[in-house]
Amino acid sequence: MELVSRQDPCLREVVWFAVCCRALTLLLQVLTRFLGSSSPILYWFSAHLLQEHEPLLWSEGTDNQTTAPRSEKSLLGKSPGSCGKGTSGNPVVRLLLNCRLITPLSKCILGFFVSYWLLGLILHCNFLPWT
Repeated sequence: MELVSRQDPCLREVVWFAVCCRALTLLLQVLTRFLGSSSPILYWFSAHLLQEHEPLLWSEGTDNQTTAPRSEKSLLGKSPGSCGKGTSGNPVVRLLLNCRLITPLSKCILGFFVSYWLLGLILHCNFLPWT
């Protein structure tokens, strides 16, 4: 009877630690959802860095770089999602396929987004908390 009526200080510390950990993970999940989903600034800044520092994307055309114009015949010959010979229509796929040629900054940016995607896929499928 003495053990049940007496409060264990270790039990209080364990419960306090568990509550703090849960509050912290909840806060981090909510923050990443708000910042990642509702604020495009992260994506704008990464796209700006990729467009400024990656020569493989300069063929897409910006005001700062000189580009060779695409012929209309090459655009009409392939559908946007086709996997024919030549470069892909999607710039991210083109960067991932040419990962040995891209700059270290581009490798870091693409590595962050790909690892975030893979980690989220693995953790979410195993019913672990992930945003």
